Amino acid sequence: MGSGSAWARPPLLALLAGAWLWVGSGQSPPGGPTRSPGPALRFRLAGYPRKHNEGRVEVFYNEEWGTICDDDFTLANAHVLCRHLGFVAATGWAHSAKYGKGVGRIWLDNVNCGGSEKSIGDCKHRGWGNSDCSHEEDAGVVCKDERIPGFKDSNVIEAEQSHVEELRLRPVGAGARRRLPVTEGIVEVRYKGGWAQICDEGWDSSNSRVVCGMMGFPAAKAVNRNFYKLGSKFSPKHRPRAHVGSRQRLVAERQQLNYRLHSVSCTGTEVHLSLCALELVRGNASAPCAAGMPAVVSCVPGPLFAAGAHKKKPRQQQQGQPRIRLKGGAKVGEGRVEVLKGSEWGTVCDDRWSLQSASVVCRELGFGSAKEALTGARMGQGTGPIHVSEVQCEGNETSLWSCPLKNITEEDCKHSEDAAVRCNVPYMGYEDLVGAVRGCGRARPVPLVPVATPCAGQGGGRQPAAGPAPWGWAGPGPALTAPRVPQIRLAGGRTVSEGRVEVKRGGRWGTVCSDGWTTKEAMVACRQLGLGYSLHAVTETWYWDASNVTEMVLSGVKCEGHEMSLGHCQHHGASLSCKNTGTRFAAGVICSETASDLLLHAPLVQETAYIEDRPLHMLYCAAEENCLSSSARHANWPYGHRRLLRFSSQIHNNGRADFRPKAGRHSWVWHECHRHYHSMDVFTHYDILTPNGTRVAEGHKASFCLEDTECEQDVAKRYECANFGEQGITVGCWDLYRHDIDCQWIDITDVKPGNYILQVVINPNFEVAESDFTNNAMKCNCKYDGHRIWVHSCHIGDALSEEASRRFEQYPGQLNNQIS
Repeated sequence: MGSGSAWARPPLLALLAGAWLWVGSGQSPPGGPTRSPGPALRFRLAGYPRKHNEGRVEVFYNEEWGTICDDDFTLANAHVLCRHLGFVAATGWAHSAKYGKGVGRIWLDNVNCGGSEKSIGDCKHRGWGNSDCSHEEDAGVVCKDERIPGFKDSNVIEAEQSHVEELRLRPVGAGARRRLPVTEGIVEVRYKGGWAQICDEGWDSSNSRVVCGMMGFPAAKAVNRNFYKLGSKFSPKHRPRAHVGSRQRLVAERQQLNYRLHSVSCTGTEVHLSLCALELVRGNASAPCAAGMPAVVSCVPGPLFAAGAHKKKPRQQQQGQPRIRLKGGAKVGEGRVEVLKGSEWGTVCDDRWSLQSASVVCRELGFGSAKEALTGARMGQGTGPIHVSEVQCEGNETSLWSCPLKNITEEDCKHSEDAAVRCNVPYMGYEDLVGAVRGCGRARPVPLVPVATPCAGQGGGRQPAAGPAPWGWAGPGPALTAPRVPQIRLAGGRTVSEGRVEVKRGGRWGTVCSDGWTTKEAMVACRQLGLGYSLHAVTETWYWDASNVTEMVLSGVKCEGHEMSLGHCQHHGASLSCKNTGTRFAAGVICSETASDLLLHAPLVQETAYIEDRPLHMLYCAAEENCLSSSARHANWPYGHRRLLRFSSQIHNNGRADFRPKAGRHSWVWHECHRHYHSMDVFTHYDILTPNGTRVAEGHKASFCLEDTECEQDVAKRYECANFGEQGITVGCWDLYRHDIDCQWIDITDVKPGNYILQVVINPNFEVAESDFTNNAMKCNCKYDGHRIWVHSCHIGDALSEEASRRFEQYPGQLNNQIS
């Protein structure tokens, strides 16, 4: 159990997080100014535009940040620098200040590495500070997005970094075992293939706060220690045979205590117990916790995980609207951080973004501490303003707004630097722990369930750890009961991320009816499995093996898309109703870790809107494609005209995967009139609404041809409609539909003068998966006087506060100003 009593103090998190990474240097550099003994070299990635694994290389030397000149720069140099930054290797490098010009000193020039050096200081160079370059020659690197095992990144907790790798709460009492999540119990740590306790000597609320944060809970509460002391009076050899009440339950399940930690001292701001001061138990101690008992913790669950929380609407708040939210994440408790300032939602710049700040966000939202503080728009780019930068929380704040931060302008930061988080969330037992689970075979930084994660058999699922089944485990075991919502697994797929959806009801596994199975239901299934986003909602699964399960146990599933489990969606219950009950028509999914995210450039709609009276003889093709209102059928063709509200729309893909049509080329529809293929039945809805939401005019736009019209700098076009090419929108590109092309309009011939709302909805039928559907709608105010139209206040549908949105939709203008 370890010899001697030692205080293990692992390295503290870096104070300057974000892209700042602390690394050790090798020997003293040759030539140049001599460096006195001091702190190790520090490296960071900077510049724009960039991702988390690329950028301008900056080095902190002699108490000053500086850059590296690109003269004689090679891929071998990039390998050494990427290893400094915690990545396994480099995939490329950049010259001529591709990521922007740095400031300060140019510390290194004519660097010449072999590629195997441990430090950039071991490579040949002109000497520290000796350079004939300007910042227009600053070098950058592109690193392989794979971390060196055990690398101590200031923004990620690695499981191998301390004496505490895995943690669990062991509940006491039969009633406690049946409830998920487990909120109270004896704190145990993984040790030598089993579980060991922590002596509660000196245990306080700060320690409990850290443990609860790791288990996915925002706060801790006091524990009735006397309840747990009842059982500790009896040794395993002298258990009484007749006891009643809580004493009997405690004694019956008491195990031989095996202490690993003698004491723990946390400040309460740590995101992981391993970052606290730990005193290990002496290996030869006869009574390692003579004066105490095992540490016990009781946690307060967040609103989403309290009893009956799934029956409420998402994000329902008892007191006002929240001022912070997560967007674009595949799972509960992760996403891009957005804050409400004034009446407008905006993002947070990742400068100095750290685990402490991320944990404040997580706890404020009702989750535990942060597993990761993500930089470089890892959860997709946001829209609108970037409200704050350089957030520097200590970790004990109740809100991000209580932390020191900097209000910024657009010039200070770009959306490619939006900050994001992954929070610890409680284990709820929604997924099948023997089925396909993401992350198979890889150690997880802070496990939600204290179990080993080997890949075994088809689907590569997680298996129980050696010894007794962990408390909270949703699998077999005499003392455990299944969670209230059905468990789920995938079967028959070629990979762990695809297959037929099977749920466990009434003790038996069965299929799900595919009637009405859409992207929304598939998104919930992938979320419940922990497999990311739904790439495809499969309604025919004849090509996947169905020899193990053929019975259907669930039908009528209808989800909103935000649920944590299929069991939280509407369904038929015990009475099944399905048109096709065979396994050929069972519901299936193909999940993906990334997804696209489309949104409209709202200002362009406002700038380009106008009215055109277009002659009927020029609208035959448009009529064939149903781009006019129904009254056009009764017009006196080819005489007369239709009044059209025209505008340009520019659809950006700000996600992390290309937007591709759901249908393959074989099913695209050829339209002879305009001589183009439609790859989607409906790509966009255009509506004119009254202030109370009544539709008075509508239009639709089939995907004439999805292509990359323009892209951000350094992003190459991939999709082009010419010669019947592939259709889609690349990440970082946009598709521009100009105001002067057919069907880029709304037929308002029958609309009376008045005040209205123009609404545009992209991907309205959820045909293609996106990481965030809530930003697919755009709204504008319109004033139409019978001759002219004014379009103003255009914005993405979820960009404003709830109060501002209500004011917008109840526009107080005159409802009818028709000219008599």
